[in-house]
Amino acid sequence: MRHTRNHRHSRTEISIEVPAQCQFKGSNAFEVTKDLDNEKMTALDHLKLFKKFTEDKAKNIFRKKMLYKRLPILTWLPKYTKEDAIGDLVAGFTVGLTVIPQALAYSGIAGLPPNYGLYGSFLGCFIYIFLGSSKDVPMGPTAIASLLTFQTAKGVWQRAVLLSFLTGIIELLMGLFNLGFLIDFVSGPVSSGFTSAVSLIILTSQVKDILGVRSSGTTFVQAWISIIEDIHNIRLWDTALGLACIAILLLMRQMVNLKLGDEKKQNLFVKILNKFVWLLATARNAVLVITFGAIGAYLYSIGDRSLKMIGYVPAGLPTFQLPPFSIPGDVISRNQTEGEHAELKGESFTEMVSNMGSGLIVVPLIALLENIATCKAFSHGKPVDATQELIAIGTANIANSFAQGYPGSGALARGAVNNASGVRTQLGNLYTGTIVILALLYLTPYFYYIPKATLAAIIIAAVIFTVEYRVIKPMWRSKRTDLIPGLSTFIACLVLPLELGILVGIGINVVFILYHAARPKLRLEFMVTDNGHKYLVLTPDRCIIFPSVEFVRNEINKQGLKSTLPVVIDCSHIYGADFTAAKVISTLVDDFGSRKQKIFFYNLKPHVSSVFEGAKIDLKIFYNFDELENAIAEMPEDSDSLEKVSIPDRISEENEFEDNKSNKSDKPKQVLNLPKFPSTGEISEIKNSPRNSPGVHRSANIDKVISSNVQPSSANNSQPSSPKSELNRKIRELYKKIDPEAPTNSSNLNNDTK
Repeated sequence: MRHTRNHRHSRTEISIEVPAQCQFKGSNAFEVTKDLDNEKMTALDHLKLFKKFTEDKAKNIFRKKMLYKRLPILTWLPKYTKEDAIGDLVAGFTVGLTVIPQALAYSGIAGLPPNYGLYGSFLGCFIYIFLGSSKDVPMGPTAIASLLTFQTAKGVWQRAVLLSFLTGIIELLMGLFNLGFLIDFVSGPVSSGFTSAVSLIILTSQVKDILGVRSSGTTFVQAWISIIEDIHNIRLWDTALGLACIAILLLMRQMVNLKLGDEKKQNLFVKILNKFVWLLATARNAVLVITFGAIGAYLYSIGDRSLKMIGYVPAGLPTFQLPPFSIPGDVISRNQTEGEHAELKGESFTEMVSNMGSGLIVVPLIALLENIATCKAFSHGKPVDATQELIAIGTANIANSFAQGYPGSGALARGAVNNASGVRTQLGNLYTGTIVILALLYLTPYFYYIPKATLAAIIIAAVIFTVEYRVIKPMWRSKRTDLIPGLSTFIACLVLPLELGILVGIGINVVFILYHAARPKLRLEFMVTDNGHKYLVLTPDRCIIFPSVEFVRNEINKQGLKSTLPVVIDCSHIYGADFTAAKVISTLVDDFGSRKQKIFFYNLKPHVSSVFEGAKIDLKIFYNFDELENAIAEMPEDSDSLEKVSIPDRISEENEFEDNKSNKSDKPKQVLNLPKFPSTGEISEIKNSPRNSPGVHRSANIDKVISSNVQPSSANNSQPSSPKSELNRKIRELYKKIDPEAPTNSSNLNNDTK
């Protein structure tokens, strides 16, 4: 089979020999692909393909390339140096000082005793060393994961630990099946709205500890109602301490960028002092906990109970065991958020899973989203392997469940500390996990005296900077409709439980996507062949599938009814179709046939054509534009659907165009009576510029389709010419005498005249 393409101006011919089993795809690019859609495949053939797919996957698992990809430690460990070891030690120690107070505080957000935050902060770090792909991610509990855990587990530690196990299983399966692309359905506006709402909910959950009042409820509105109802029980000393701690933390945050002396003339003492100030500001959470923990211990020793302490924290490492798959009926559970003890009814595994609800879907998705955001923030433009991160955090959460930890991921705040501390490899997690273990072994008796208001201040001072209000202004300038899913997610997450709020935002985003898929835009062009036959070209800008096919059919019929011209459907951008589309296209062809109006299809992809052929539709398909115009020109002259433009008419149109530009003639002109197609919301206006592919698509300008071998005389022109058009005619005749092959269309003529 031979495909040829004639260029309009250079008159050159390009020929490409294409094998019989291959065909062209695409309108302007010569991509040779095998057309498998036309091959009839039986069920046995499909089974063979699946068997081959699984065999290839099994072989790839044990390939060296795949092994290095799924075990990143094999890539960086052989290159490990002394400088890397020092950088990782400093960063791991610094992050460890940050993790301990945060873990204690995050346990309160999750509605669990303080020790469960520490239980989930060391084993995941060790797992991430082997499987993690980013050096800046320290595994552990986060504020968002803690809040989602509270809304899913309702403060019951057995459910929280089982949630960690099930979340890890889901994340691991998503990684093995390459489902990391699912985070693409969470758009930027939805993510910003969700993060901002979560920040406000976390801040609200800590207001009760600042004020010393009780709070209940799982949503933003419910929490504030309960706080207001109990506001008369406010504790002034807790409030004063909490506000003072917030102010101190915000001031110490500014010390991170404080530099003493001139950087170029610093002596050793000034350098050491700058490092000390930086370390003090970076580890401000630990400094605050140690300082006010000591104050709390002193007040407790003298019998002063004016401050609320976090209370008893069990010493030692957790018991390593299987996660609880059921809850005995005689278990006493302490709800850390409400500060009450309650006896739980016995629950089986299915009842526990049922009580978690949609949290089983939302918690893994948000954990991946948070982890990928941390990786991208410090990747310096390098690609992030979402599949590998799913495998890493999934395995880490499974391991945490055996140490009685609740779900976690990589936190952006800890990642920033890790990066600023000069971490070199993932081995920094080793030192962070070791410090948490040492704290569990030797420091838990002293945690008793840490004021709750201090931990609440640590969380509030961190989350107030995660409210993404800065995105509103650029989003308004860029695309205002993006504010709809963003604000909807924000409001839904404040009013509804978080897992429902994020699903509302994703659902609105999907509705926007489906609407655009169901309402494709049609480009409408009026064109003329070389010998003066007019026709209409309609170009859909995307695939024709079942949501959009009725809309496309109605619009094409609407434009076809406005004129008796032949209609050409340019299928250059149609890369897919389905059976519903085939049925509607068949109806469309019948509609045109019933009124004896011609319809042609140009550049229809072979695999799309096979879909239409399956519905037994008689289509007139062309892949060469010259052949298409010849078919239009060969239509009977007495056909009602054929209109012809005379050469004088076209010259008059050119003259009118020139006179309107010069505004020098007030004489009446003979105007070519073109059909006027009103521009709707989905149909673009008639284009008067050349199409994208010269030599294949013809210009829509009437004055650019005049054949070079036709020279109209003044007798044929029913109206007198303007001086400018007369000048053009004389220059055209002069060009013809100098070079008979020279193009004489209006576009080149005007350019040369200039």
